[in-house]
This record gives sequence, C-alpha cells and structure tokens, in this order.
Amino acid sequence: MKIFGKQRGTLVPIHADNANTRDWLVLLEAATIVGNQRDRLRVALTTQERKVVKKRKMFRKTVHFLVVDGYDPRIHALYFCPQLYKNEDGELVALSGQEIGQLMAQALEGGAIEKPPWYAPFDGAPQEPIIKSSPEMEFDSLVVDAPSPKVNKPAALRSVTVPDKQKTNT
Repeated sequence: MKIFGKQRGTLVPIHADNANTRDWLVLLEAATIVGNQRDRLRVALTTQERKVVKKRKMFRKTVHFLVVDGYDPRIHALYFCPQLYKNEDGELVALSGQEIGQLMAQALEGGAIEKPPWYAPFDGAPQEPIIKSSPEMEFDSLVVDAPSPKVNKPAALRSVTVPDKQKTNT
C-alpha cells in the first residue's frame, strides 16, 4: 500500500450507497465523434470492477471516490446500472455490459449537449454535465424490447351444479 504515492486515475465523487454495489459502471463519451452520420454518445467503458477510495477530512463525513483512468468531465458522463435481462423465447438472458451501455447511450442521446470537441487552455472543467437530464427522461418506464402482444384468453368457465345454484338463491 502506498501511503505517499500518487493515485493512478481520476477521482470521481460518488454517493456512499454506490460504493459497494455490483451494478454495472457505464462511462459514456460525448462530443468526440465527428462527421455527418454519427451517434451523439459513445460507450467508452463498461465494467463491474471498480476501485473505491474513501477520503475523510477532520470532523466531516467520509467522501467516496471512484478511480477512473482517463476520466474527463468535459466529455465523459458516469452512470451505474443494475444487471438487465432480455426475454428470449420465454427465458431471461442477461445482457452484456456493452449491450447495457448501448441501451443507455440510446436512452440518453437526446440529453447530450452539442458542443465542439476542443477547448481553450484557460478553460476549466464545465459547470454543467455533458448530458443534461430533462423531466421527460423517465427511466422507470424505459422499454428495451417491446413485448409481443398477448392474446386475450377468455376466463376459464366452471360448471355449477344444481345444488350450488339453489344454495346461492336462498
């Protein structure tokens, strides 16, 4: 363990609840692909492995940081996502990290900020995130695969014997 050594990677602050989860870590990249036919967001990294660093200042709460190599707040956005599944022939199949990242990139593409990929040497880190969330972004109702329409089956009928009918009438 290095006490005075320099930490490799960039420290990204995270909530303490996300420090010990096994959710997927998805790093999205914006404003790095040029040309006419392009996606606004690109999946830069998907992994379930992470290194978390805790820092504590005197008389303050512990602050958790995630070590991400090459993180730049000008072009990157970091998200956590639980394991997602797709339905194939009645069986649930786990999606890979890259597939989860692609789904997130498609869902968040509308909120990506259009800006030039370059910046001046005196520009600092941006105050606003590279992907703006809007009220219409509702992830609780995000549909990955449209379900096949189910055929409405009539309710099962049961036969009623004569004595049962007489009991209900009296």
